Amino acid sequence: MDFKEFNYKSVEDFINEIKEMELDIPFSNNLEHLSEQVNIGDFTLPNRLAIHPMEGADGKLDGSPDELTIRRYERFSRGGAALIWFEAVAVVPEGRTGPRQLLIHKDNLSAYQKLCNDIMENSRKESGYTPLLIMQLTHSGRFSKPEGKPAPIIAAHNPYLDPRLNIDENYPVISDNELEELEDKFVEAAVLAKEAGFHGVDVKCCHRYLNSELVSAFTRKGKYGETFEGRTRFLLNTVKKIKDRLGDDFIVTTRLNIYDGIPYPYGFGVDKDDYLKPDFTEPLQLVKKLKELGVPLINITMGTPYYNPHVNRPYDKGDYIPPEHQLKGIYRLISGIGEIQKNVPDIAVVGTGYSWPREFAPFVAAGVIEKGLATMIGFGRQAFAYPDFAKDILSGNGFDRKKCCIACGKCAEIKRVGGTTGCVVRDAKVYAPIYKEYCMK
Repeated sequence: MDFKEFNYKSVEDFINEIKEMELDIPFSNNLEHLSEQVNIGDFTLPNRLAIHPMEGADGKLDGSPDELTIRRYERFSRGGAALIWFEAVAVVPEGRTGPRQLLIHKDNLSAYQKLCNDIMENSRKESGYTPLLIMQLTHSGRFSKPEGKPAPIIAAHNPYLDPRLNIDENYPVISDNELEELEDKFVEAAVLAKEAGFHGVDVKCCHRYLNSELVSAFTRKGKYGETFEGRTRFLLNTVKKIKDRLGDDFIVTTRLNIYDGIPYPYGFGVDKDDYLKPDFTEPLQLVKKLKELGVPLINITMGTPYYNPHVNRPYDKGDYIPPEHQLKGIYRLISGIGEIQKNVPDIAVVGTGYSWPREFAPFVAAGVIEKGLATMIGFGRQAFAYPDFAKDILSGNGFDRKKCCIACGKCAEIKRVGGTTGCVVRDAKVYAPIYKEYCMK
């Protein structure tokens, strides 16, 4: 079956299509699975629901949270999810995806302390508990645009991605010495995150930003390339340095690509002969290394929004028609993440790929938990559209179709052209004017 728009009239239609396509996508009516407690390190979470790191591109020029940033987390904090995976925060100015990406430093620490306190207080008042709050630390690498114009910092040349930014063969790659210094910048940012009140940090390694590019840098020479040990050095070094500095009571984790969908030797987690097939040998090896370092949970994803967005966020409308039915992409995410969870059962895995099914998502999520294919269920675009999704699941009512993300891609479209982003459809009063300003000129 080919790509289609979502037009299921009933849950039976949805299940029948899954069966017709012979996809092993789990489904359960027992939504109580999503209300189960979860222990992660020293933390007990009251449910299995998480909000993925979704950039709003709406910080102040100095990297502090601005009005729309604060509004977004106020909505998230009242939504009932036990885990709020805070969006990408740059560790150095040159590593920002845009002039309004968040950036943490000593001079704006108080702004993050206030935001963190407000999130905790709002959640306690609304839900009676404090969410686990993880800050995602990032360097945008080849997708850096700190002044609004491309200023790529690349770990290795890539014939599939270089042409998109007009990067020629003579463009310099970041040096080993610069990478060593950058490891310490991540540590400094982690220290500030802890001072701000976050419970942990994510050393971002997904979607082909700098760290994600490094793990696929088969063609890079030197100690940060070629071999598995070299390509994973930056991530593992940084995780270890943060843990050594901040101790075991502070969570260090990562959001990790386990499949890039880019041909070998330029993609991570891909079959060497057919890049459309995942090969989880190295991703599993890496997750086991992270577990040995004391990482208690991990957030798993695939693909990159800059090259193959249908892989990491199946959609109805986008820049191109994907070569597959959305359910095939969802199956790839669920089954691949399940491989990690089953092979490393002692690490809590946060799954992704649940926005496109709309009101059927809670039942798919419950099936995933029932089969042990993830520990927690994360929602990204859905959280933009439906910030109180967790409340509705936990109440036993499931999702309201009229509140759901419709996978139209407008949130990503705004960000791509430099605007502040959110749900244009469900939060239209705020974001429809922004969409018109930036995308309909």
